[in-house]
Amino acid sequence: MSSGWPPIRKGIVKISFVVTARSGRARTGRLALAHGIVETPAFMPVGTQGTVKTLTPQDLKACGVQILLSNVYHLSLRPGLKILEKAGGLHRFMGWDGPILTDSGGYQVFSLAAKRRIDEKGVTFASHVDGSAHSLTPENVIQFELGIGVDIAVPLDHCVQYPCERAEAEEALERTTRWAERSKKEFILRQAQDERKTLVFGIVQGAMVPELRRRSAQQLTGIGFDGYCLGGFSVGEPKALMNELLPAAAENLPETQPRYLMGMGEPMDLVEAVEAGVDLFDCVIPTRHGRNGVAYTSEGKLNLKNAIHAEDPRPLDPACRCEVCRTHSRLYIRHLFQAQEILGLRLLSFHNIWFYSTLMAEIRRAIGDGSLGSLRSKLSVAYNGGK
Repeated sequence: MSSGWPPIRKGIVKISFVVTARSGRARTGRLALAHGIVETPAFMPVGTQGTVKTLTPQDLKACGVQILLSNVYHLSLRPGLKILEKAGGLHRFMGWDGPILTDSGGYQVFSLAAKRRIDEKGVTFASHVDGSAHSLTPENVIQFELGIGVDIAVPLDHCVQYPCERAEAEEALERTTRWAERSKKEFILRQAQDERKTLVFGIVQGAMVPELRRRSAQQLTGIGFDGYCLGGFSVGEPKALMNELLPAAAENLPETQPRYLMGMGEPMDLVEAVEAGVDLFDCVIPTRHGRNGVAYTSEGKLNLKNAIHAEDPRPLDPACRCEVCRTHSRLYIRHLFQAQEILGLRLLSFHNIWFYSTLMAEIRRAIGDGSLGSLRSKLSVAYNGGK
């Protein structure tokens, strides 16, 4: 008898990452994972609680999404490991047959600072759902990620705010390294008797101090991971400071392994980070802003709540071929938001994810044919006024 579950692809014989083209520091790559191939640079929509808000897995496939991100902190609170294992893992639970990366919840260590306590063992926090006590440790995070069958596991880390004292940044860096060592040991232990289907990435910390960033990268590469995350960005620092630090931070990481910039960003952020040598990205921006009436287009951002769109029959983006732009007008979508109809949230979320996926495909093509600078200039006109 059929279970009714969607079919999930079997593991690929060889999990690997290969750089396929370069343009300056920017590169394209092919990341082979247990649930599919990811052409990089790639953007991962955020499905924090096992769903990209308002969108189905079929919508995401239609938008060209290759890989999703989910979150251990949130999934451990609800539905919890027992239910996810009973469902057959996170892929079956979601009905998504492509790759999944899970963040550990380290960002929540930063964002929910008032509800948590950090010590050497890990993080103890009061659930934002019901106030109950929970803990995350390097070991139980890895156990959770392997238990739900993700393609890329990210270990627990300690992220600090901006600004912070150097001593605080250094303490968090060293704790992140010690946790990384414990995470790697647990990862090896748990996968020792099984065919390997999951990669584990280390997280570089060090706040906005170049010396600490170098130290963190050296320590993590000494431990040895399948790829490396650049954490601790987009935590309140000036954009100019981030752009100054990012290329050097990426340069400290191995050329032969994928680099993932966590929690980034706006379209120009993506292009600038690609130019610095980054391969993977995630951010809530396209869906969160979509649910608040903002569309990303080839001509810049549109706020559909503005009265100027009340009588505008044009599509969101005349250059876009997504279903929303082929079917609906600005005036109709604005009406949906004015009437507080749920469809408006869905339409802008779909369009924005399409835009981000299309942008990443254009970036990959531009790296291949040497036109990344031209694409960057075009995007800068739309989003930065040419600055």
